[in-house]
Amino acid sequence: MRGFAEAGGAWLAGLTRGGVERLTEDAGSNQPAPVFASTGPHGHRRRMRERLLGVGPGSLADYEILEMLLFLGIPRRDTKPLAKALINCFGSLASVLSAPADALAQEGGLAPDCIAVLRLPELAAVRLSGAEVRDRPVLNNWERLHLYFDTALTGAIAGQLRALFLDNRNRLLADEVLEDASAMIAGLEAEAPDPSRQAMRRALDLHATALILVRILQPGPLAKPTLAREAGLAARITRAASPLAIVLHDHLLVGGENWISLKQKGLV
Repeated sequence: MRGFAEAGGAWLAGLTRGGVERLTEDAGSNQPAPVFASTGPHGHRRRMRERLLGVGPGSLADYEILEMLLFLGIPRRDTKPLAKALINCFGSLASVLSAPADALAQEGGLAPDCIAVLRLPELAAVRLSGAEVRDRPVLNNWERLHLYFDTALTGAIAGQLRALFLDNRNRLLADEVLEDASAMIAGLEAEAPDPSRQAMRRALDLHATALILVRILQPGPLAKPTLAREAGLAARITRAASPLAIVLHDHLLVGGENWISLKQKGLV
């Protein structure tokens, strides 16, 4: 077994514990050709940081992303040869980042500090995906709506009209006020923006495909004029949404513990 391509050089040998020689197969091996033909040393940390901050992460190749991660575990050394060699060994950036710690130590010859650094991207991805589930709940049934509103409606003011903007999987994109209750209380309702236009503009901005309206009411019996007014609002928004392929799932009237669905009443 030979070590990395010769350009890996003497410095790389100091980072390994006997596993480096496994990174390159004999010339007669049936293993696939490595991704990179050379692992020649070219390290320019400051320039790469400037590219990342100035141009953005899209300007970096996979081996450069790995090279920058290795900066954190290998100070004051050129990490490009090692980054390329690791991708040659494991096949891709994703495979390196998801490789077991013992494989990174034995096959890659990495020290514990480097292995710890390479564990971070996968951990961050898991945490971010979990945050998306929390921040963008799926609201596709009554139980999930009630669970969401247990906290979302805390402190909501009677008279407020809210819109839940959803994607094509009924995941929440945004929960926003269309009519401010303070304006209604002050008698300025006539000066407020048309909620149907406001809702459609915002739905297009968010690329939403559906929405749920929520009117916050005072606790107590529902007056018939209120029901007629809200049914008229739902009809107006439905007409505005139809040409845009946006669906109004429901219009809910919420007052204390009382929930009224205009869809269940056949008014949506």
